[in-house]
Amino acid sequence: MNSLPSNSLSPLEMPTQFDVLVIGAGAAGLYATLCLSDTLRVGLITKDTLSTGASDWAQGGIAAAIDPKDSPVLHIEDTIKAGAGLCDSDAVQFLVEQAGDCIQSLVEMGVAFDRHGSQLALTLEAAHSRARVLHAADTTGRAVVSTLTALVLRCQNITVLQQAFALSLWINSQTGYCQGVSLMYQGRLSWVQAGAVVLATGGGGQVFVQTTNPEVSTGDGVAMAWRAGAMLRDLEFMQFHPTALTKAGAPHFLISEAVRGEGAHLVDIQGRRFAFDYHSAGELAPRDVVSRAIFNHLQKGVGSGEWGVGFCRERQSNGSGEDNSPTVYLDLRPIPDDRIRHRFPNIIQVCQQWGIDVFHEPIPVAPAAHYWMGGIATDLMTRTSIPGLYAVGETASTGVHGANRLASNSLLECIVFGAQLSKITPEKLAPIPDFRFSISDLAIADWATQIEKIAAIRAELRHLVWQSAGISRSAEGLNSAIAQVEIWRSEFAALPLSQLLMNLTPTETLKVNLPDADHQLRGWGETYNLLDVAHLILKSAAFRTESRGGHYRSDYPHPDPDWQVHTLVQRNQWWKSSLIGTSF
Repeated sequence: MNSLPSNSLSPLEMPTQFDVLVIGAGAAGLYATLCLSDTLRVGLITKDTLSTGASDWAQGGIAAAIDPKDSPVLHIEDTIKAGAGLCDSDAVQFLVEQAGDCIQSLVEMGVAFDRHGSQLALTLEAAHSRARVLHAADTTGRAVVSTLTALVLRCQNITVLQQAFALSLWINSQTGYCQGVSLMYQGRLSWVQAGAVVLATGGGGQVFVQTTNPEVSTGDGVAMAWRAGAMLRDLEFMQFHPTALTKAGAPHFLISEAVRGEGAHLVDIQGRRFAFDYHSAGELAPRDVVSRAIFNHLQKGVGSGEWGVGFCRERQSNGSGEDNSPTVYLDLRPIPDDRIRHRFPNIIQVCQQWGIDVFHEPIPVAPAAHYWMGGIATDLMTRTSIPGLYAVGETASTGVHGANRLASNSLLECIVFGAQLSKITPEKLAPIPDFRFSISDLAIADWATQIEKIAAIRAELRHLVWQSAGISRSAEGLNSAIAQVEIWRSEFAALPLSQLLMNLTPTETLKVNLPDADHQLRGWGETYNLLDVAHLILKSAAFRTESRGGHYRSDYPHPDPDWQVHTLVQRNQWWKSSLIGTSF
């Protein structure tokens, strides 16, 4: 195996051809890579280092109907019910029926799921009718990703390129076939050819200022595929996780669904389990329901405060940086202490770091953007509308999640659909074209000005999208945001750096001789993608004039039977699918 840290391989030594390129090294990318034939030359590209994606952060687990008291039929029913009418039944059936074999594969690979004696331990999560979620304490994603990473690093046919940023897809202008990518690596932008390209770049939660997603989740795959002309689907559907840690200075650390499944109570400042005011299942209702319950409850002013006598005491602004943003609370006291220690050691540790003792006080929480149900439209074999281009994981829209993902189906989707990559046959590679090499002449002073502008756009964009396309949306807010994003996209495109990088052809390579070039070029590329992702989410949310699942419109607050269809997007065209499950 050629494991290639960013400081050990020069661009001149980097391979220019692979049979298959996999972009992204979370659970989907790693598992897909391992499922490819070992006779293929595979390149695995990650823009950061291994184990920095959202899969590594996944706490709850992976759902599978493997208990004798459970059944695939029940898992299918739960998934479709959570999906609010937009799940593709064939895709859901495929996911659930493949689950058992995929769990067995992970066990054989060495993933150490928790057990009760010799049996795999299963827990209940929100909107599941049975306990069917496998877990490894509260760091299931880390257990899966670390195991898969170790296996990838042993494979002689796989070359790992770390801290390499894929900017755009290389489409053959005559055949329409995807034949590679442009890659930013060690200050150079060059073109890498492949017989097939697999996008496994994860979600786009970083377009929202409040998100549980890691910094790498900037919607890169969706943005690249859209610019290349791929069909996208259901981009308005973002799942907002109800319980993210909300405390000044702390990241929006996800407090797993499994905590509520084990018996924790969601309460307001008075200690009242208010979620039952909004749904009969209370804190175990589907995520979109619980998130809106929190949002609506906080809108009534029943939030904030701090643990104290009785239940909470009001927090006072003292100028010390204390977080005065509105929250509700997740109270773990109904769960036995030993059970908390066994199931949630990572949550205990993170909360302790931020001064919260989960055994004696509740955790302040609020919703945050968590999972993107929409993405690049694919079939069951992960094929997109562009020949030679595949997508897997959160960047894909397979049809299994509908308008709202069922808890712990995301890791399952990564594995089930990643396994389908074993069936692909890459195109034969064409002769490598002659590349023209050039060196940029950007002045350092100009560089600093542009980097400052890029950072400002990115920061303002995230606040705008949260305010206009967060938990509650309306035509007024969406249209205003669309207009502002168009201004920023124009300003961004006019930057000299953008003019240089956006207009390179597949016969040109570019070397940027400026300080910290790799980091700054990645920042440019991510902002480029976030601007496109924001445009796509806002336009899709404005297009769908109803409320359903993760998409809630205050001006259209109810589901509309005429909208029980997918939103389809290609280039600058939006339209409805004729039927759920329409293929392209």
